[in-house]
Amino acid sequence: MINFDNVTKIYPNQNRAALENVDLTVNKGEFVFLVGPSGSGKSTFLRLILKEERPSEGRIHVAGKDLARLTNWKVPHLRRRIGCVFQDFRLLPNKSVYQNVAFALEVIGKPRRFIRRVVPEVIDLVGLEG
Repeated sequence: MINFDNVTKIYPNQNRAALENVDLTVNKGEFVFLVGPSGSGKSTFLRLILKEERPSEGRIHVAGKDLARLTNWKVPHLRRRIGCVFQDFRLLPNKSVYQNVAFALEVIGKPRRFIRRVVPEVIDLVGLEG
């Protein structure tokens, strides 16, 4: 599902790499928790997976796609296939948890019947029921 092959990311005007020579495989269905101290490369790792950044060196494959070959207009489709919970949650403050999850599914065109069935399952899965 996610494969980093010798990935390095160096930001312009920085003295050290944000990530250096990272080799990693996350298989389909695995849950991965990305933890570490400030400045250890967690946000860079996520930006690379979401194709918000490009690696300085190495190859990244996500959902069977080589991100170096993925055109910009296909990036939104790739991001819909990745489940990612951000530290700041990126929630809409005027909506309930149910409404936030449902809204994300509405935006990508899922039918109401699907949304009514799946949203409670997702909320239960992450422990936010009630």
